Amino acid sequence: MLDQRLIAEAQKVRYFLALTIGLGVGAGILTVLQAGFFARVINRVFLEGQSLDQVMIWLMLLLGVISLRAGLAWLSEVFAYRTAGRIKEDLRRRLLAHLFVLGPVFVRGERTGELVNVMGEGVEALEAYFARYLPQLALAALVPLLILGFVFPLDLFSGLIMLVTAPLIPLFMILIGRWADTLSQKQWEALSRMSAHFLDVLQGLTTLKLFGRSKTQAEIIARVSDGFRATTLGVLRVAFLSALVLELLSTISTAVVAVALGLRLVYGHISFEQAFFLLLLAPEFYLPLRMLGTQFHAGAAGVSAAQRIFEILDHAPESKPSRGKKGFLPGAPFHVSFEDVHYAYEKDRLPALRGVTFEIVPGEMVALVGASGSGKSTVANLLLRFGEPDAGTIQVNHASLSQIDPEDWRRHVSFVPQHAYLLYGTIAQNICLGRPQASPEEMVGAAVLAGADDFIQKLPQGYETVVGQGGLHLSGGQVQRIAIARALLKDAGLLIFDEALTGLDQARAAQVEAALDQVRKNRSVLVIAHHFSAALRADRILVLDQGKIVETGKHKELLQKQGAYYRLITASGGAA
Repeated sequence: MLDQRLIAEAQKVRYFLALTIGLGVGAGILTVLQAGFFARVINRVFLEGQSLDQVMIWLMLLLGVISLRAGLAWLSEVFAYRTAGRIKEDLRRRLLAHLFVLGPVFVRGERTGELVNVMGEGVEALEAYFARYLPQLALAALVPLLILGFVFPLDLFSGLIMLVTAPLIPLFMILIGRWADTLSQKQWEALSRMSAHFLDVLQGLTTLKLFGRSKTQAEIIARVSDGFRATTLGVLRVAFLSALVLELLSTISTAVVAVALGLRLVYGHISFEQAFFLLLLAPEFYLPLRMLGTQFHAGAAGVSAAQRIFEILDHAPESKPSRGKKGFLPGAPFHVSFEDVHYAYEKDRLPALRGVTFEIVPGEMVALVGASGSGKSTVANLLLRFGEPDAGTIQVNHASLSQIDPEDWRRHVSFVPQHAYLLYGTIAQNICLGRPQASPEEMVGAAVLAGADDFIQKLPQGYETVVGQGGLHLSGGQVQRIAIARALLKDAGLLIFDEALTGLDQARAAQVEAALDQVRKNRSVLVIAHHFSAALRADRILVLDQGKIVETGKHKELLQKQGAYYRLITASGGAA
């Protein structure tokens, strides 16, 4: 059961893996010496009648070999788990980096619990493959051959018995391999479903309780858990069955060797020391093959988990942004323009933007309004380099945005989404996320502008209060104000507010809008507005409808036209 992608991963730590296997082979050589010394001691003491003093040198050698063998086995295990640890660390780093490349568009289309399970349990499942199965596969091929090299010169018949019976064990593993692979894949899929469902229920616990659906979800969880239990029991049944058969095969094969040796010993065709030596080697000959069978199911679980890991790593971004030139970034302030931009999401290929053209000049605040699904957030995603236009261009200071390295560009952009997220840590750490070197005075100033300082000062630990999952629970409006303070403190050349004022009351929203008036000097500001009060202060309002800009102008101008903007205002109950 060799997976080519996993073997390629093992190549990256081939020296550690080779050392692990080499130590195992060394332990195998010592096994032969141990059997030889033990056979000699028994022969000389019980058959030749020598005293313990006469065999003391052999006893000391035997003790030394046993100690050295234990040491090599321990070192082999240490390096095996170090090998697996390095591969797991590399895969987790690559998975996380690739998820950043795929961006929020991909993550929103996946179940969070399933992704968390892949990053956690999925990567951990590879430990058994790299630390136990893969080294044991090599030892199962090398150690029996090594032992045969000692057996054949001493007794051809015993060597032939071992040579003929040894293939029965891998043959049996091949026969059950496909069955075990299928069951392991089903077990992994069941675990992923269960993990995703548990997280869904935890995240929606309040909603479930309010709508009286908690019992229904409990029943669903019970069914999902029962499905996982059933698949796990299926895997265990195969594991127990294979362990029984492998043990039976190795025991019968050892017994055949023992009977053959006993008969020839009776008739004087072999010495006792040789016969006992070969008898001690027989179970050691089959042990690596039996251990391979034991680790086979752990390896199958690793392969099943790896399939999903590599699916994510192989998943191409919906749009593949050009990497651009590192360090090439036009100086702020930024003049941003969309020129006949078209874009469609890969999953449905329905056009999200169709020929969008507009510009934002430095110091200007532009509001983007439209019905849900009109393409407003897609504009923000393209500006954040989470995708690349299918046609048309986005310009920054008359240079194509695709020519700018995404990481460099994002350092100069502040973004506040509709539902902000606080990382686990202090409020100060969250506000300073985009500008860690900011002074305490600058941090507090940003919080004041965002209307967050008043409630933060009332907290027992103030700005050192721990928030995020596991920390102090804040209201949605408080979280949003901290996120706005974070965006303002970053001092970026482009500010994007994606319906960021939705969670604020009217007074707080007005305070933030006034703050934007203060900080927009030498900055470009794009406000994606759901509540039209946010559009009142804008220098220009762009009305999106089904991916097209259908109207442009100021609030009063657009109302007088009584077109798309007027209909949006009317439909919202005159929110303006």
